[in-house]
Amino acid sequence: MEKGSISTSALRRSLILGIAIFSVFGLLMLRILIIQTVDFEKYQNKVINQMTTESPVPADRGKIYDRNGDVLATNITTYRVFISPSGILAAQNEAGADSKTQYAEIIAYGLQQTLGVSYDDVYKQATEYTEYLDRTIKRKVDEETADVVRQFIEDYELGTMVYLEAQSTRYYPGGTLAAHMIGFTSSDGIGLYGLEYQYNEYLKGIDGYYITARDSYGNEMPYEYSSYIDAVSGYNLTTTIDTTIQNFLEEQLEATVTETEAQNRACGIVMNVKTGAVLAMATSSPFDLNDPWTMDALSYQELVTSGYTPDSEKYNELSRELLMTMWSNKAITESYIPGSTFKIITSSMALEEQLVNLNETLSCSGSHTVSGIRIKCHKVNGHGTLTYSQGLQQSCNVWFMTLGQRIGITNYQKYVKAFGYYEKTGIDLPGEGNSIFISDMSELDLAIYAFGQNFNVTPIQQICAVAAVANGGTLVTPYVVESISDNAGNTIYRHETEVKRQVVSEAVCDTLATVLEEGVSGDGGAKNAYVAGYRVAAKTGTSEKKTEGSEGMYICSCVAFAPADDPEIAIIIIVDEPTKGSLYGSTVAAPYISAALENILPYYGVEPIYTAEEIENTAVRVSNYKGYSLEYAKTIAEKQGIKVEIGGGTGDRVTSQIPPAGTEIDKDSGVVVLYFGNAEPTNELIVPDLVGKTSVAANQILENMGLNVQIDGVNNPFVSEHNVPYVFSQSIAPGTAVAPGTVVTLEFRYNDGDEEPDYLS
Repeated sequence: MEKGSISTSALRRSLILGIAIFSVFGLLMLRILIIQTVDFEKYQNKVINQMTTESPVPADRGKIYDRNGDVLATNITTYRVFISPSGILAAQNEAGADSKTQYAEIIAYGLQQTLGVSYDDVYKQATEYTEYLDRTIKRKVDEETADVVRQFIEDYELGTMVYLEAQSTRYYPGGTLAAHMIGFTSSDGIGLYGLEYQYNEYLKGIDGYYITARDSYGNEMPYEYSSYIDAVSGYNLTTTIDTTIQNFLEEQLEATVTETEAQNRACGIVMNVKTGAVLAMATSSPFDLNDPWTMDALSYQELVTSGYTPDSEKYNELSRELLMTMWSNKAITESYIPGSTFKIITSSMALEEQLVNLNETLSCSGSHTVSGIRIKCHKVNGHGTLTYSQGLQQSCNVWFMTLGQRIGITNYQKYVKAFGYYEKTGIDLPGEGNSIFISDMSELDLAIYAFGQNFNVTPIQQICAVAAVANGGTLVTPYVVESISDNAGNTIYRHETEVKRQVVSEAVCDTLATVLEEGVSGDGGAKNAYVAGYRVAAKTGTSEKKTEGSEGMYICSCVAFAPADDPEIAIIIIVDEPTKGSLYGSTVAAPYISAALENILPYYGVEPIYTAEEIENTAVRVSNYKGYSLEYAKTIAEKQGIKVEIGGGTGDRVTSQIPPAGTEIDKDSGVVVLYFGNAEPTNELIVPDLVGKTSVAANQILENMGLNVQIDGVNNPFVSEHNVPYVFSQSIAPGTAVAPGTVVTLEFRYNDGDEEPDYLS
């Protein structure tokens, strides 16, 4: 080989190596080109994500208002306190291993003192999660506490280690008010119950984002990709709820639960009969919407007395069950046996089909036999001969078994369906339950169903059906949200009354309203629902529970609407498992219907119209006699129908009086005791025990003693002298010494039983 020549094999190897190098370089260039063009956005985002943090900016959740514009749910600013473990590590490294400053210890101790959190938990977060930029220590910190944390950060120069983040927190000004309807949200602002859940998509809004460039220690850096995207606030709800009416209803539910020692809560609904607007809906023992995870007293008592070891599996399971029950809206989720309140519906069927007239008579012997089975009336000795109107007013089972036979199974089922009992009402609240009816009905079933036993309906179904009778026969869909709007006031939705169908004629409804009202103002079983100045149509009911473990327990209820001649309001109260007193709907529910309507009707703008008998029966307000002569005081008192007695002293001018001016007393037996000079009233009379005595006897006893009566509850002038109320409670305890003329407030109630739940012999 010549000197300087290159072998062919060497050239070949060089060529192959060159081609390989060029190919690799070409592939790299091609890959770079693809990254810079086709996959540019993908890899750009990866880089950005490694260099930036994306912090959500939660949208303000929409507000919830009542029908008058009062706020039911809103948002307040609270703070999230969080630490940056990576920032703590960086600061500690910068301080050096020999530094006496131990940031994790300082932070753990400081936050324990200011926030009440666990030292060990904070220390663990700070030292064991050093790869994280953000570890939450506490949420929903108020402004005052946040200021203390700010000062702590400043004092110890912890600006890169401890942070405060302002957050919008859901707040319910009413606390427990309408809790089961409004519902609540999670810590992340997601609706969990009630309207908060049902309308979450409208309320939640759209979150914004704050994108910030940070270094590996979490410190912000100037970077072109930092940006802010505005959050969009949620829509606002205006509901049909009236907070004043809601308060009236809740007061009465708590009163009946307390007085009857009900074991399974009570519930109630107030509805506009013409539109289906729910003005109030409540379940007793409401929870605090601002602290929904804390049990009410009754639930907690059941938990601690369960015998389960705290934090055991069974203990935690029972705790969850009790919370779920506490949150549940009994008025729509649970069903119950309606009892005699359903006789309104059976009556409408019979009247619509012209199968009975008001004056037709029937003889009730105390029972009726159907398919060989003897079924009792609640009056086991029988009502004797009574008209259909009296049969409804006095809740005669025999009359209604007879009506059931006339109506027939096919027609009965047709009307039950028409009244909406075979379907959910469609109310805009979550968790609505449904009725329970037997599918293959027999003549025996029909006889029992006709007087409201042995099947289940929900409270919302029952009040909707009764509202249809009240409004002239039209079944409407109940609803809670009237409108939805944005923060600028633009309405995006407004409810229109939804008429489902005409169930019965207006003439039938007018007839039933008259009969039911006469049962309240006359000798019917719903006398405890009477309200002076208003014509109230009402029906009471009692049923025995059929569920396992509830044997021997009752459900007592009353449903009413008013004014009977032009109905505006329907109301239902259901008390589940009362245990104290006379366990009938007429005594457990009707008095509280009366007390609620006494406040609701005038507030709602329904003017009272008093009859001459009611005016004569009203109380009189005591005048101010101080400074007047005895003769002049007597003249004023006599015009008011009040007797005057002299308590003592000398002089020609009245110096004190019992009862004081402005007090209301019964004018038929009212007395005012006047004192002169330096004379003062002395406690010389002992108040007797009047509970259980008739109104006539109690009045006479107090009148003879020289004490005044103020009547609370039923004071019905239309009831016969043979059917008088009794004293349910008295304002001054027996044995108390009082001065002559002192006012003793007596609550009167009728002790009528509306139904005997044990209807089978």
